[in-house]
Amino acid sequence: MQLRPEAPDPLYIQLRDTLEAEIRAGRYAAHQRLPSERELSAKFGVSRMTARQALLEMARNGAIYTRAGKGTFVAEPKIDQQLQALTGFSQEVRARGGRPASRVLDAYVGLPSPDVAVQLRLSSGSDEVICLSRLRLADGLPLAIETAYLPLSLCPNLLEHDFTAESLYAVLEQDYGLRLTQAEQTIEAALASPRELELLQLTPPAPVMRMQRLTWAGTVPVEYVVSAYRGDRYKFRSVLRAGAG
Repeated sequence: MQLRPEAPDPLYIQLRDTLEAEIRAGRYAAHQRLPSERELSAKFGVSRMTARQALLEMARNGAIYTRAGKGTFVAEPKIDQQLQALTGFSQEVRARGGRPASRVLDAYVGLPSPDVAVQLRLSSGSDEVICLSRLRLADGLPLAIETAYLPLSLCPNLLEHDFTAESLYAVLEQDYGLRLTQAEQTIEAALASPRELELLQLTPPAPVMRMQRLTWAGTVPVEYVVSAYRGDRYKFRSVLRAGAG
């Protein structure tokens, strides 16, 4: 495909779109090396600066990644997470054929912050919560940092479980009879903090998707979770249906 200097889009955008179309078409497979800046410059008749800009745009979008001294490679496709179903991280990863894993970053019982207390309908001065913070991985790749808060009264001794391997939602249902029925979730884009950059193995500046979710069992709020998902590996999709008016 030839680039068109007379077209309204800059050449580096045209080159980016061309390369991403070739990836979608299967011309380049995941983890396959892309042509170098010099090779792209010769193939498409553009400057190396234009080729570099195109590759930088693709890296910013999470379509490719670089390895020092080895070149630029095609990234795995973004995880397409639908927002219609109430599922946990482990269930989502297994449904895609992946291998979920967790690393516990923090786990304790204590008094909630005012914000957490309001979400869980607790008294911040007397009602204790369980805090469980985990780094969530799929096939060894860190994808998210999740910090969950749960009322201690609903699930005493919860932290006796091994949450490096066990699913929190499965434990809540099987051991405590808490069948999660609905959740309210908000998502916003932000730049990763220094700690998120380190834990998620990101190169700054890097985007994350910050999520807050309050989950109920019937009319009882069971879990309030704050998460940061890698923006280069996730996209969220929902189906909107037309209503009256």
